Amino acid sequence: MKKEQKGDKMEQEMEQQEVVEKKVQSLDELPGVGPATIEKLNNAGYCDLMSISVATPGELVGAAEMSEATAKKVIAIARANLEMNFESGEVMLEKREQVIKITTGSQKLDTLFGGGVESGAITEAYGQYGSGKSQLAHVLAARCALPVESGGAGGVAVFIDTEGTFRPERIVQIAKGIDPDMDPAEFLKNIKVARAFNSDHQMLLAEKTEDLVKKQGVNVKLIIVDSLTSHFRAEFIGRGTLAERQQKLNKHMHTLIKLADRYNVAVYVTNQVMAKPDMFFGDPTQAIGGHVVGHNSTYRVYLRRGKKGSRVAKMIDAPNLAEDEAVFMIDEAGVKDA
Repeated sequence: MKKEQKGDKMEQEMEQQEVVEKKVQSLDELPGVGPATIEKLNNAGYCDLMSISVATPGELVGAAEMSEATAKKVIAIARANLEMNFESGEVMLEKREQVIKITTGSQKLDTLFGGGVESGAITEAYGQYGSGKSQLAHVLAARCALPVESGGAGGVAVFIDTEGTFRPERIVQIAKGIDPDMDPAEFLKNIKVARAFNSDHQMLLAEKTEDLVKKQGVNVKLIIVDSLTSHFRAEFIGRGTLAERQQKLNKHMHTLIKLADRYNVAVYVTNQVMAKPDMFFGDPTQAIGGHVVGHNSTYRVYLRRGKKGSRVAKMIDAPNLAEDEAVFMIDEAGVKDA
């Protein structure tokens, strides 16, 4: 019995040594993983050693239909061969200089955002209906096509529409307000719209956005999800489904974070609200999605109606900006200062 245990231990040590010594730089070089399995992993979003190394065995088993033992071995090999380099603050500052900021047309609102809606981050705008969330989404979609020096991103906007709010005629109005001499059709060509009919469809569209960038070479610089929580709120009813809803919502937002970080894309999501019944003083309005949405959003902005048809934007949470407010107006040409 002792000899068998000793033999098993030696075999495990030899396997671990083989894992460390085997130099793997891509998924194609993973031992024991065939082309069909690699294709399944790619389709599930596992395209490099980093994505494999941070996955759980259960996730790989579900994605590629491999055994749990194989999944553990693949993860171990990926982790052993992955070079985890820490970067200095100076390097991070240089990366921050590559950030693009899409302006809104309102100087006060741009100042609130720190110069505009930022690439490489998720900006969440929440508020009651009529507060200007979707209007701002249309403005950003139109202005995304402008050159960077003109306050745009010089690229394509992807608009994931979950509530049927996208209106091409609104883009035409905004385009005429930006540049009356330019053909509005040029602005419309730079917006890719997809209607999501349920939460799974919404999540799939976000994942397929990467195909637009990698396989079709589309210069995507803005992703809009209007609204983020509508389908999740409608499909998962009651406390018994809350955990499952939050898990799916968390996965969806991590997909958006990955796209923002990997391709320097700005992500703008709108969110619905509810009233807190136990709040007797102050504004009882609270965003849907709880801590999952709150922690995954880089910037959180609360929109509400102001006096004389104006809108008020309040920065609720930001890593580098102070809590502040901006008053702006929405008219036919888009967004402007009050």
